[in-house]
Amino acid sequence: MKADEIAADTLGKYLDTKDLPDPDLLIRTCGEQRISNFLLWQCAYTEFYFCDCAWPDFNKKELEKAVEAYNNRNRKFGGLK
Repeated sequence: MKADEIAADTLGKYLDTKDLPDPDLLIRTCGEQRISNFLLWQCAYTEFYFCDCAWPDFNKKELEKAVEAYNNRNRKFGGLK
């Protein structure tokens, strides 16, 4: 394959997650504000939510806060609105 024949979807076909949709929301707990190489390719248009709550204490209320924050975002998927 020539370099100019490689596109974003070409690479995606070789990932372990090729049959799964890319995540819309990534929740990071414990106040960490990094993704530590987690799904780097798949997270290109993912919204990130950071909270101070430790993972063992992450409950329905915390999830609802994350989803509410996500629902209030203006997703552009790399474009302008």
